[in-house]
Amino acid sequence: MNVIFTCGGTAGHVNPALALAGLMCSRDPSVHILFVGSARGMEGQLIEKAGYAFRAIEIDNFRRSVSPAAIRHNLHTARLVVKTPKEAKKVLAEFQPDLIVGTGGYASYPMVKYGAKAGVPTAVHESNMVPGLTTKTLEPLVQKVMVGFEACRQYYAHPDKVVVTGTPVRGDFFRMTREQAREKLGYEKDKPLVVSFWGSLGASHMNEQMVDFIRAETAAGCPFYHVHAVGSSGYPGMMQALSNAGVHLKDTGVDVREYIYDMPAVMRAADLVISRGGASTISELTALGMPSIIVPSPYVVNNHQEKNARVLEEAGGIRLILEAESSGEKLYDAAMDILGDSEKRARMHKAMLSLGVPNATERIYQTVMALVAGKDEKDESK
Repeated sequence: MNVIFTCGGTAGHVNPALALAGLMCSRDPSVHILFVGSARGMEGQLIEKAGYAFRAIEIDNFRRSVSPAAIRHNLHTARLVVKTPKEAKKVLAEFQPDLIVGTGGYASYPMVKYGAKAGVPTAVHESNMVPGLTTKTLEPLVQKVMVGFEACRQYYAHPDKVVVTGTPVRGDFFRMTREQAREKLGYEKDKPLVVSFWGSLGASHMNEQMVDFIRAETAAGCPFYHVHAVGSSGYPGMMQALSNAGVHLKDTGVDVREYIYDMPAVMRAADLVISRGGASTISELTALGMPSIIVPSPYVVNNHQEKNARVLEEAGGIRLILEAESSGEKLYDAAMDILGDSEKRARMHKAMLSLGVPNATERIYQTVMALVAGKDEKDESK
């Protein structure tokens, strides 16, 4: 069987495809897999590291601006739109796919579109609560649209095509119990652990708030362990800001890092996570049943992070704070409120688990294999 995965732009688009590709190869070592994406995106690097073949198709997005730079960019994109169909059709003719799966990003558009028109079984996976432009455009063409939550169905013109599969979470998030993770990291059993990270969009502003957060927790005698990821570009500035604020981290239990490389173990050991509301993060938090404080990034297209977080808020799994209303003190008070109420944490844990789909990769696998077999996979989540 020949399978094309097409995706790009962010790790949140690439990781679901890598999870499904890995499962397919474990079930059928003879499967041939080809990833197709943009040469300028991060997908090539991630896919090469995972050991899969990658083919680049030159494509770019349109920018929603009338600035001279945006106009030049959009003219270049318009020229690519003319060129892209020929490249996509060449890939189809050479690879002869039995299945095409798109997992998001504008780079996935041409292969799914022209594969569907050629009669190849096609499906797309949308990680966010509300479909992006690429998913909306492809919905009429594909056979199945796979989504994270039942509440997503309302945003589609063809709800009969929608299958609630969840979004894959890496298996290493489940290889240790909470107790094993805490022992590995050297944390005492009874002292809570807070984990915080902001990603890249708008992280500098939120890291400024974390200076005040850390100042508050150290002034209170560090009532919890705290691991905070700043990002490599912001790390020197944050350490200087903490020093200027008279905060010294030695022997405090506060661990400020550039990046959390052992995220599965750290998140597994946590009692509370403070983060943005990206789709991959939301999937990890719900799969783990992790009580959380979410500050959605207001800098993303279609405000999809807030829409993702609203689903969790309505279920009772998170405390949602908009960035415009957020401060270090407010985040600290919210964290102490949650950590100080074991019954509240238990309710949040249960609510998050109710939304999580630990077997998301298997659900996606069953859905797409049914397409290959010519069967119409019914959505058992309804």
